[in-house]
Amino acid sequence: MARVISGIMSSMATSVPRLPEGRLVETRQRGWVNPYAGLNAFDFVRQAPAPEIAAYVEHFWVVTWTDLAEPYEQRIVSHPTVNMTITQNFRRIAGVIKGGFSYTMRGSGRVLGTRFRPGGFRPFLGGPVSQLTGRFVEISEMYGAAGATLVEQVLAEPDAQAAIALTETFLLSLGPNQDPLTEEVAALAAMVENDVSVTRVDELAARSGRSVRSLQRLFRDYVGIGPKWVIRRFRLHEAAERVYQGLDLATLAAELGYTDQAHLTRDFTAAVGMPPAAYARLRSQA
Repeated sequence: MARVISGIMSSMATSVPRLPEGRLVETRQRGWVNPYAGLNAFDFVRQAPAPEIAAYVEHFWVVTWTDLAEPYEQRIVSHPTVNMTITQNFRRIAGVIKGGFSYTMRGSGRVLGTRFRPGGFRPFLGGPVSQLTGRFVEISEMYGAAGATLVEQVLAEPDAQAAIALTETFLLSLGPNQDPLTEEVAALAAMVENDVSVTRVDELAARSGRSVRSLQRLFRDYVGIGPKWVIRRFRLHEAAERVYQGLDLATLAAELGYTDQAHLTRDFTAAVGMPPAAYARLRSQA
């Protein structure tokens, strides 16, 4: 398992290169419902973290929009991660959100987000991440005056790269302890995300060298939610991408481990907010 983790972590480290100008355009916006419809409404970029914090943070993301003629709502099908977001409207840490959620953009604005790796927020919380699941906590509530200062600095900084640097400095100042379980969980989550053949918890447990019960405890403690939900959520992200590209639903259901097409349709509709057929039609409207 150690070699598996090492290989996955190595590929993760190079999957989001830190460009010289610190800017990377996101080309695969998994979790965004109808991702291409809003590209004229806002600008989205993501940036890899500094090496010193890459064990905990997956990437930083920035959404900016200017002079919107009318409000634009972007729906998101969440990931099994903790996010810290700072904007004029809210300054909060979000645990894993089981359902979908949306954000409405009006006028002009910017959101700076920090997406932690699955398990990566555990060292900054000092307790089970499950206590955050389904919750939003103010940054100042969790980190006191230091958190409030970070929010003020980020909101006052017009340059997104400088705002990201402020966030990195803040997170490092919290002194996260290295935890081998953080690395293990991140590697297992990456395996689930990238290998569509992983469709059951017992399969993941066998690959991890853990019992099913041990794996469940590990995920609830470090990710905030059980491995079954993580597997299903990544398979739904895969389904949304392929349905959008026009792949046959019955074939997709079989490949992604659903009992039948109806099972996939139920899960898809609950998470995305519309059935797969309706979602596929969005492609022609984008």
